[in-house]
Amino acid sequence: MNTLALILSFGFVFAALILSKSFKLGLGKDLIITAIRATVQLLIIGYVLKLIFGFNNPFSIIVMLLVMIYVAARNAVKRAKGLQRITWKIFVTILIVEAISMSFMIGCKIIPATPQYIIPISGMIIGNSMVIASLYLNRLKADLHLRKQEVILRLSLGSTPKQAIFPIIKDSIRSSLIPTIESQRTIGLVQLPGMMTGQIVAGADPIHAVRLQLLIVFMIMSSAAFTGIILGLLIYPSLFNKYQQLEIEGWE
Repeated sequence: MNTLALILSFGFVFAALILSKSFKLGLGKDLIITAIRATVQLLIIGYVLKLIFGFNNPFSIIVMLLVMIYVAARNAVKRAKGLQRITWKIFVTILIVEAISMSFMIGCKIIPATPQYIIPISGMIIGNSMVIASLYLNRLKADLHLRKQEVILRLSLGSTPKQAIFPIIKDSIRSSLIPTIESQRTIGLVQLPGMMTGQIVAGADPIHAVRLQLLIVFMIMSSAAFTGIILGLLIYPSLFNKYQQLEIEGWE
């Protein structure tokens, strides 16, 4: 894809702007900012990846992954305003999920230990974990306010904080996983995923592209489950004080 083709592709953005203005959707500013941010961020990361691929150094790969995880954690924490010490918990959750996924794939020689494989696939893991964390926190916050009295009742009847909060934690995890599970059900029938499409467009064997995409699908489903469960276990103690009383007043 040459520079001219890239410039012409902005025609899609202009079409969306025209539609937004015609129907008075008020999305013009957001569309422009999003398009500019996407262009700048992708161009920058393109040059950064070119440098890292050239170095082929484990240290540079680790630094890149840590930066990606930190940015993902900072973005997900917006859903947990008022909850104390949440950023590091999201960071640790995503870090653990990334470590488990990469250790398995590299250890089993499913992918080679090169930056060309590690960074793009890690980006999918981290990005998916970020979305799961956001969905989980959003659902948890809503359920805690709706079911606060249920938790207090369980505590008054002698339940431990874990026992009292577990039904809400379980429902929040299940709810956060639904979009991931549903999106995978029609894969290949309704949609052809980005990685598979990119490989086919680049001239790869469709069967090889399907095999790699299946790896990504299975990895995303497992990383989603790991994210929800680990984050749930790390967060629930913060919802109670030292007297085992539920404290969510500041979480708005």
